[in-house]
Amino acid sequence: MSAPRARIAETLRSSPHTLERLRAALGSLATLALKELDASLPWYRSLLPEQRSALGLIAQRGISSFVAWFEDPSAPTWVLDDVFADAPSELSRTISLQKALQLIRVVVGVVEERVPELADPKEQVPLREAVLLYSREVAFAAADVYARAAEKRGAWDSRLEALVVDAVLRGEDPDSLRSRLASIGWRSQSELCVVVGFAPPTVTGNSVRELRRASVRSARDSVVGIQGDRIILLLGGLDQHGPLDRLAKHFGDGPVVVGPVVPTLRELPASARAALMALAAAPAWPDAPRPVLADDLWPERALAGDKDAVDALVQRVYRPLVAAGPALTETLTRYLAEGHSLEATARALYVHANTVRYRLRRITDATGWDPFSPRDALVLQSALICGRLHPGESAES
Repeated sequence: MSAPRARIAETLRSSPHTLERLRAALGSLATLALKELDASLPWYRSLLPEQRSALGLIAQRGISSFVAWFEDPSAPTWVLDDVFADAPSELSRTISLQKALQLIRVVVGVVEERVPELADPKEQVPLREAVLLYSREVAFAAADVYARAAEKRGAWDSRLEALVVDAVLRGEDPDSLRSRLASIGWRSQSELCVVVGFAPPTVTGNSVRELRRASVRSARDSVVGIQGDRIILLLGGLDQHGPLDRLAKHFGDGPVVVGPVVPTLRELPASARAALMALAAAPAWPDAPRPVLADDLWPERALAGDKDAVDALVQRVYRPLVAAGPALTETLTRYLAEGHSLEATARALYVHANTVRYRLRRITDATGWDPFSPRDALVLQSALICGRLHPGESAES
């Protein structure tokens, strides 16, 4: 037992009159406390009747518990057991911690003001000390209640986020997905994407918070999900000028893939699917940047059997190339076959090297991929192969 408690206990053993008066005044103290709450705290008066009743019950418990504790100051768990038995639902969901401390201050003040009525002169000092010690213990107990409630909310939020990530990966109905996102405060309805990568060897709550904090610089909303050895990051309201490079350091070793940015929630599962397929195919490009765009891995994804990547190469590269004219397709085919040599291509086509150069620039304009870049040339060559393997969908003319 601490020194203040020991002194209080010794005083009570020598003169029990104060304890008897406290017991007799228990009802009147509780009534005065409720009146004082109503008179001095405007926010208390504005609460719903059932909320005021719940808080009033806690105040009454506080006074009753003080009397019991005053009788036996050595009781170790009196506050949590007696005062805040049901507080996580009644207290933390109704008012903030700041308001809870205001409530405690008012109730303790009511008891302190009546010390002269409750104790003989020689016992007033120990009684005031008991009130002060009690108020300190109650304040710490209230803080503990709010901390435990916050932990529970954090755990619940994590479960909700896990359900959201799972819904995106499963391609859940957009209306259902929108409802799930709304439950965690998600606001963005456009500029969405999914970032995936491998998790660090040890994932802690702090590391997840750091990733979420880094995401705020690039996107309006973010959801972090841990699935086995992978981290799934959903981003909404993406800032197209905000770099995503800083996110990579919060992932573990290995590739980090950014899925395509999509305009609505309906397409978000497609971004996730592309990112996951790209993550599986990324080892085929050892020199890939980190993070790497899923669309930059079309060749590797196509070879890995990703039908979406094959369709993208046909629709977004091969068809625009064919539509730009047969001369461009012929020139690109010969340029690739001749080892990217302008002179050899020109000789094979019986044209000037400048003509080849001009046509290759037109290919860049038509497709967005530069034949002079080795990596872009691989994309173009993959598009030619995929397009020619689907003659029914698109044929060279």
